[in-house]
Amino acid sequence: MTETRLHAAAARDDVATIKRLLVEGAVIDARDARGRTALLVATHENRVDAARALIEAGADVNAKDGMNDSPYLYAGARGHLAILKLTLEHGADLKSTNRYGGTALIPACERGHVETVRTLIAAGVAVDHINNLGWTGLLEAIILSDGGDRHQQIVKDLLAAGANVNLADRDGVTPLQHARSRGQAGMQQILLAAGGR
Repeated sequence: MTETRLHAAAARDDVATIKRLLVEGAVIDARDARGRTALLVATHENRVDAARALIEAGADVNAKDGMNDSPYLYAGARGHLAILKLTLEHGADLKSTNRYGGTALIPACERGHVETVRTLIAAGVAVDHINNLGWTGLLEAIILSDGGDRHQQIVKDLLAAGANVNLADRDGVTPLQHARSRGQAGMQQILLAAGGR
């Protein structure tokens, strides 16, 4: 089946085969058994050349699989910066959310992908979006990290972009209170300097 070959070519970063299959009539956004398009397969494997070839041929950067991931969301969450930038250049839906109700920014904050966070902020992703857990990117950068340098930089970048330093979680616990309970001294200094309570 052509679509299976297209997915396989995407996983291998085989641009020549991708282009040949598309000329032969392969359906660019056809789904595999998990609901993934070839572009999402390329994104999972961080196959930049394959992703570029598919996107330039018109692949949907917002097409979601069975887990509610799209090439845009997955690239953001995993810090696949080159593919993320391609999706942003080709119509990524900045309001799109993953299975946790979070934008691409939130998992990027959690995982410490500094350049990805900066790219998403510059693209205009809402910095105070709240996911299904009741957390923002700022909260995840504190709650789900060790408070180290990369996460501190992300917190600085979020605050510089206008993130609400006192936007609490569902239980009313603020970012500063979370940083204190985790013994994150550097994070506390950053939050206090920004008016954290």
